Amino acid sequence: MWLFKSSIGRKFVMAVTGICLVLFVTFHVLMNSVALIWPTAYNQVCEFLGANWYALIASAGLALLFIIHIIYAVWLTVQNRAARGADRYAVTARPAQVEWASKNMLVLGIVILAFLAVHLVNFWAKMQLPEMLHCDLDCLTKINGAPANPAMGTLFIQMAFSQVYVPIVYIIGFIALWFHMTHGFWSMFHSVGWDNSNWLPRLKCIANWWTTIVVALFVAQAVVFTVLAHKNYYTTNQQLQEQYAEFWEDQAEAAYNEFNDGLVKVTAPIQKEAQALTPSVESQAKMADLQQKYLDAVADYFKANGEAFVKKSETISKAFEAQCPDVAPSKELVQLEQFSESVKAELARAKSPMGNYAGAAQH
Repeated sequence: MWLFKSSIGRKFVMAVTGICLVLFVTFHVLMNSVALIWPTAYNQVCEFLGANWYALIASAGLALLFIIHIIYAVWLTVQNRAARGADRYAVTARPAQVEWASKNMLVLGIVILAFLAVHLVNFWAKMQLPEMLHCDLDCLTKINGAPANPAMGTLFIQMAFSQVYVPIVYIIGFIALWFHMTHGFWSMFHSVGWDNSNWLPRLKCIANWWTTIVVALFVAQAVVFTVLAHKNYYTTNQQLQEQYAEFWEDQAEAAYNEFNDGLVKVTAPIQKEAQALTPSVESQAKMADLQQKYLDAVADYFKANGEAFVKKSETISKAFEAQCPDVAPSKELVQLEQFSESVKAELARAKSPMGNYAGAAQH
């Protein structure tokens, strides 16, 4: 197939994948710009682009584009060096029109790849990946000593850009991206045949302007994120705290319902059997047996799930206090804390010789 066997075909693949990556970089810088002017909206975008099927397909497609682009870049470089042979070591006059970037595209690509690895570690691996793996609270990245909601991108901006090395690495990566894109942008059109003498200078001009605007925005974002992170803006802003609080309110409600639903599941058959009894001497004895059976079922359920529930409840409460110190607890959080205290009391009572779980069952 000509895409694999010919140099023109391989350059065409490089051009097509390059066009897609340029579009992605443009989308990414626009998405990051939302974080500059409207941080809460940025978090909503991050939540929308979480581990949904369309986001996963887009991520897989993007990863494939990167891999193909890298493979073909190395392939073409090796092919060109083999074609030149020993001539590449000779000192010759270099034409003025041969740009520095065009002779160092592979090196620039490697620098960008290293920068991309840092970016993925700081964001993708701590946001989308935990959602994909359905990680519980204990496995989430800790920010301010508490698990961070993977959908809250501003928390991860705070964590990343409060580190000294991050803005330095990012700006170096953006500089390499500028050189790589200014040459690659117009070169990809050249590879697909749009290379007449009228359009090529225009494409070079468009490439320079487009890339400069995109990279300038990226650099500005890195600077602003760094300044705001060192001021702890993303953890002290009232509106952001309220947004973080919504996650913990949902977690509190889910934890409470999960525990109670499990309790109902093990006790409902016993209650149903008790309700079916008709008044009689025999039924009174049966009722006493069912009451004891009910208490035993509750006791077994608490032994199996009580400590884990209390631990999860405490994690949620502490996380809310750490990430939302200026937000009043919602009824869901208050309800969870009160019920957690009841469960702890029942667990303590169970350790006594005459203890039982009757109190918790009434909640």
